[in-house]
Amino acid sequence: MQSSTIPTFPTSLFPPKILLFSSKTQSFPSKSSLLAQSCHLFRPKMASLSGFIVRSQTVTSSSGEKGFSTLNEYMGKGGIDVGDELVVLYDHIQYACKRIAALVASPFNSSLSKQSNFAGGDSGSGRDAPKPLDIVSNEIILSSLKNSGKVSVMASEEDDAPVWINDDSPFVVVTDPLDGSRNIDASIPTGTIFGIYRRLVELDHLPQEEKATLNSLQSGAKLVAAGYVLYSSATILCTSFGSGTHAFTLDHSTGDFIQTHIDIKIPPRGQIYSVNDARYFDWPEGLRQYIDTVRQGKGRYPKKYSARYICSLVADFHRTLLYGGVAMNPRDHLRLVYEANPLSFLVEQAGGRGSDGKSRILSMQPVKLHQRLPLFLGSLEDIEELESYGDVQQKVNPGYEV
Repeated sequence: MQSSTIPTFPTSLFPPKILLFSSKTQSFPSKSSLLAQSCHLFRPKMASLSGFIVRSQTVTSSSGEKGFSTLNEYMGKGGIDVGDELVVLYDHIQYACKRIAALVASPFNSSLSKQSNFAGGDSGSGRDAPKPLDIVSNEIILSSLKNSGKVSVMASEEDDAPVWINDDSPFVVVTDPLDGSRNIDASIPTGTIFGIYRRLVELDHLPQEEKATLNSLQSGAKLVAAGYVLYSSATILCTSFGSGTHAFTLDHSTGDFIQTHIDIKIPPRGQIYSVNDARYFDWPEGLRQYIDTVRQGKGRYPKKYSARYICSLVADFHRTLLYGGVAMNPRDHLRLVYEANPLSFLVEQAGGRGSDGKSRILSMQPVKLHQRLPLFLGSLEDIEELESYGDVQQKVNPGYEV
């Protein structure tokens, strides 16, 4: 009998082993050690598999439109040419999100999320209190933006105030570093959301704190680019530079984001609504009427709607972007700066609409960094029909913590 052999693979395909726990002490790792260990992960490079070189390929949409194999190629001079500075910034954003993806997928993330003293104390209370992975993700992104040399200000959902990074850099970044982190223990998808603005040079004479805040409170209509990264069965970076919405999937063998969805067009109508139905009796009359109507197939679209709700904004939005319908939270809960503006930019570039139930999101002027509002995202005709019911914003929240 011939002895079987175990195939070997190039070590470059796999990240170095990360030893988070001591076999003797089972001690919890420090935040700094986690950051240091994760920094070796996922540097983009050419890799080989069983002797075959993995090379980039051009992908083609169903309409015959050719796409670019990687995100960097799409952004570069052979693609839409967004400019060298934005290419550099996106390269650092990609790197940060690959590191976050590795932490989210780690078998130790459950233990991470349960260490209440990991962040040096409780920085908040209630359902929105940051968890350790939120803070780690925030620091990963901040470090990458600093290293890019292209960002003057970063404003994050995890920070009370924006961070001034550099006086002369051209961009302002707003971000929700790890949306849906409460669901990590159940392996439910999470995501990173970001928006990019130009620095307002006319504010350069102001004190640092004031100009940092005002730069971060720009209207969503001024976004240069926006995107989200979905951490799920695949890691998908969906982005727009104002010329359509495109999605790129992480190829773990090369570390590249490969274009898999070219010029996404959200259907003008969907057949899915995404909302927490458990709060039905707290909703205003208009929203209840709308949901009752469409799920009976008695609305403007004569088909019965189905409910799909993950309770992870990026995941619910990603499905809605691909299949159509409406993803919503009718309460004053989601943040205008970090969530509503970037996602509304993406859905509008795909032919849909972002609304607070009355007005277009991108037409609003933020007045506070952590300003909350109801949010409805989805197909154009579905959003228009929902808005026609008038009373769809939930103003009361009995029995729940805000």
